[in-house]
Amino acid sequence: MPLQERKKLVLQHIALSWNKGRTALAEHLHSPDFIYKSAFVSQPLNSTGFAKLISEVRDAMPDIEVVVEECIAEGSKVVTWSTMIGTLSKPAFGLPASDKVLSIAAMAFWTFNPSNQIEEICTIFDMESLRAQLGLSAQTYAAKALP
Repeated sequence: MPLQERKKLVLQHIALSWNKGRTALAEHLHSPDFIYKSAFVSQPLNSTGFAKLISEVRDAMPDIEVVVEECIAEGSKVVTWSTMIGTLSKPAFGLPASDKVLSIAAMAFWTFNPSNQIEEICTIFDMESLRAQLGLSAQTYAAKALP
């Protein structure tokens, strides 16, 4: 599959899952052994777990929009730099609700299998910036590193 097609699949996946909440459609792009890893979860999630996470985030942040700033592909990998924008109207993931519009930077590494299905997504969120926007104190290195 040409690299541009892989990039289109990633953009379609983001639009369907994060922006529209149509996780059942996004799941059709996943491989049977799909894994999602991120700062929001303590262990890898399968497709069903990923769909549940999206629902939880969208429930807490109903006006969410993910804007893809950059999308780069090479081989079986695609990397996206995105900004998640929205209001945390309900407490979630240990964070308090807020009426502030939040802007959260994220980097995601997408891996495709030979059948051009999404096999893995590994996402890194700028959690310290999010905490600062919510007026929370920064976490110490030990608190970040230790469970």
